[in-house]
Amino acid sequence: MKKRVVLLGGDSPLGREVKERLEAAVPHASIRLTGGIPAPTEDDEEPDEVVALDAEALDNAAAVICAADAATARRAWDLAGGVPGGPVFVDLSYGLESLPEARLRSAFGAGLPPETSVQITAHPAASALALLVRRLTARYAFRNIVAQIFEPASERGTAGVTELQKQMVSLLSFKPMEKKVFDAQAAFNMLGRYGEDAPEKLEDIELRIERHLASLLAGSGPMPSLRLIQAPVFHGYTFCLWLEFETRPAIEDIEADLESEHVEVRAADVEPPSNVGAAGQGGVTTGLIEADRNNPRAVWLWAAADNYRISADSAAAAVVQILAGGE
Repeated sequence: MKKRVVLLGGDSPLGREVKERLEAAVPHASIRLTGGIPAPTEDDEEPDEVVALDAEALDNAAAVICAADAATARRAWDLAGGVPGGPVFVDLSYGLESLPEARLRSAFGAGLPPETSVQITAHPAASALALLVRRLTARYAFRNIVAQIFEPASERGTAGVTELQKQMVSLLSFKPMEKKVFDAQAAFNMLGRYGEDAPEKLEDIELRIERHLASLLAGSGPMPSLRLIQAPVFHGYTFCLWLEFETRPAIEDIEADLESEHVEVRAADVEPPSNVGAAGQGGVTTGLIEADRNNPRAVWLWAAADNYRISADSAAAAVVQILAGGE
């Protein structure tokens, strides 16, 4: 019985979050990390062993979680994927999304059969929006839904966080800015698009969120109109939703229908959600649910979520199901 889980990118911030959630969800499993530099530990602890990515590292694995970049995910697939009895790949990098075997996995919905060889964890912004939209469309009829998504630098990994930090320091010191990740000033600024030489385009990320959201909703309600904006924050998503109902319900009814296992609703007398407050929290926090003063059918809604926690929880749930299916 295979109980080994290989975590690609175990030394990355996302990888460390995944490892923490895995250790809580499947304490009986052996977790092997692949990457470069061992993750930092407490002073009295030995660093985790991080091995090179090769065929031996993937040997006898029940699951391979891809928390590294897309190229690493594709290399691991070439080494061990697509063979009878091979590991199930749980991809958080989207590097395997184009494979015919790939199936999208929701962070907050039903899982996929363990025999599905490639599970693509839905983009965390798509998962968060799908959770909110599905709960409301199950109860109410809508005319339109518009969502503004504020993207954190951590979605570009360590490089994105480091560049945002360096840009802030450079601007305050009146020095030239580093622009390798965004090819634009991301610090103290809001971006609707990255620069032309950015390695990843903001519009491509927006299209991925839209594609994943459409799959997760699967016709269960109106498809929201989306706009992705790069925010000058290090971590955590925030969302501004405009909801136009056929007949607007009472704010108290909306709050009651949203409140659930994965959705926390903050009433008007409680501190509103924020990306800082959402750090380390599972699910989605909502608040500032207020009537649109200029449209009798519409309300505004504000929400926040920890992008790494959503992805890590989804990966851990996938591994629980994969290991249980192999018993």
